[in-house]
Amino acid sequence: MTTALGHAALSLDLPSESATAALAGRIARLAQAGDVIALRGELGSGKTSFARGFIRARGRADEEVPSPTFTLVEIYEFPQGEPTVWHFDLYRLAKSEDVYELGFEDALGGAILLIEWPERLGPLLPRERLDVELSAGSSTTARRVRLGGNRGWTHRLARLGSS
Repeated sequence: MTTALGHAALSLDLPSESATAALAGRIARLAQAGDVIALRGELGSGKTSFARGFIRARGRADEEVPSPTFTLVEIYEFPQGEPTVWHFDLYRLAKSEDVYELGFEDALGGAILLIEWPERLGPLLPRERLDVELSAGSSTTARRVRLGGNRGWTHRLARLGSS
């Protein structure tokens, strides 16, 4: 299955918040320096829960992972050799260019970026990325996720779908 942009796509039903965290962990193991992961969905759809699961799976399991709603960005460093993870929450971003004041260009230089509300970036959103779209599922804790990626994510999503 492909998206309108020609991205490889995968849709999954996640029955619980722990299933969302588990998927985030699987994606975290596939993520590489330079990856941009755009987290899409309505308020309360699970974007921050996904980000928490991702960051904890990268090695911050015992640390609180706050939502960057007010700080707009949280930076997580890992042992030498592992890329830094920059978690952006752009809900309160006034205009797309303001993202540069948050160190966006530095992050693009080799970190992994998790971006909530990526549509706030407009044309500044990198074309090479993984889109993670979360929506309500069949119960209050269930989610539906659609993953769409291009280039480097095509083969990784295929591995994710077969595991």
